Amino acid sequence: MHLRPERAGLDLNDVQKARDYIRNYWPKLTRFHPDDDDSLLGSPNPYLVPAYEKDHEFDYNELYYWDSYFMVQGMLDDEHKELVMGILEDLFSLFERFQIIPNASRTYLTGRSQPPFLTSFIMDVYRAYNPGGKWLARAIAIADAEYQIVWSGTTKPNARKIYEGLSRYYDVNYLNDLAEAESGWDITPRFNHHCMDYLPVDLNSLLYKYEMDFAEAAKILGKTAAVHRWQAAASQRKATMDRLMWGELRNFYYDYNFVKEHRGTVDSLAGYYTMWAGLASEKQAKKLVKVLSRFEHKGGLATTNGTQFGQLVPGSMPAQWAYPNGWAPLHYIVVKGLQRYGYHEEARRIALKWVKTNLDWFNKHGVFLEKYNVVQPGKPPAKGLYPSQTGFGWTNAVFERFCAEFIDNA
Repeated sequence: MHLRPERAGLDLNDVQKARDYIRNYWPKLTRFHPDDDDSLLGSPNPYLVPAYEKDHEFDYNELYYWDSYFMVQGMLDDEHKELVMGILEDLFSLFERFQIIPNASRTYLTGRSQPPFLTSFIMDVYRAYNPGGKWLARAIAIADAEYQIVWSGTTKPNARKIYEGLSRYYDVNYLNDLAEAESGWDITPRFNHHCMDYLPVDLNSLLYKYEMDFAEAAKILGKTAAVHRWQAAASQRKATMDRLMWGELRNFYYDYNFVKEHRGTVDSLAGYYTMWAGLASEKQAKKLVKVLSRFEHKGGLATTNGTQFGQLVPGSMPAQWAYPNGWAPLHYIVVKGLQRYGYHEEARRIALKWVKTNLDWFNKHGVFLEKYNVVQPGKPPAKGLYPSQTGFGWTNAVFERFCAEFIDNA
């Protein structure tokens, strides 16, 4: 039996004010910079920035790669069609110009990328707006080039495909902390400050998803040989990931340290990318669902399964992508992964916990946050390397998406 929104303490009236706030906030996050301006790279279409707060010391004006993907999840409708498709075209433009989609549209951020969501963005747009086969063929060709040049590169400036056909996060400066910034999880205990020594489970799940998306697009475009080629590549990646990353004793997927040739020890929500991408077997998915309790708290899912030693050492870098913090994109990934394998009750429970955490903070403080303390939802999140952000794009988008799915359609 599905958990009704009333039992979660939520109904349509409860979330209406917050959703109105979000709807009115998108214009504050919209930018249009068609020309290069100092370090800011020009983009041909309007785009969204992650956050905006008047007179805040930390100001965004640039387009971010994975933030953009999650922000559009709250606006895949006719009203926002021009904006959504324009943002995707901006990402294409950056790749065609630099042969990488940078971390963000700044000259000084072109030495690294961010988690690759390009094929997912393309297929979401294709399903939402049906722009046609010609559009799909061009879009997939750009994603294929990104897959080959950036994520399958073996030498500088793209030395990412590094061990047994699997890839790592990287930075052209060959610095671990900057490679960790490419992961989006800056900073996290997952990599023990040696990010480039690890094959990340989320990155390789994303690349598995690329391969399956390429196969799907090839099928739509009638390219039978390409369908089989991409399916074989995905099958090979899954087999290697299962061998290196699946921990049978702990029933979980871990990042793999290829330098030391052993699995990492940090349980993190990155393991659930395998469900989101459709990589996990039904048997593995069942085990992953069973161990959700390692992460689930009153306010939602913690990024890792407990306080890590590095967070307790005086003077060490604060790990904001860790317990007790929860993040909107990871909740989206986990919920969609659960739905994909038929675990609808669990998906609903987690989505509504997250919505309630966001909503309670909004009702008390009038803002949405970049991240939340899910262990003690009334308290601020653990700090990161930069000032805490409000009015946050992907939080707003995932809140709206979950409201539409789990409250509007209850």
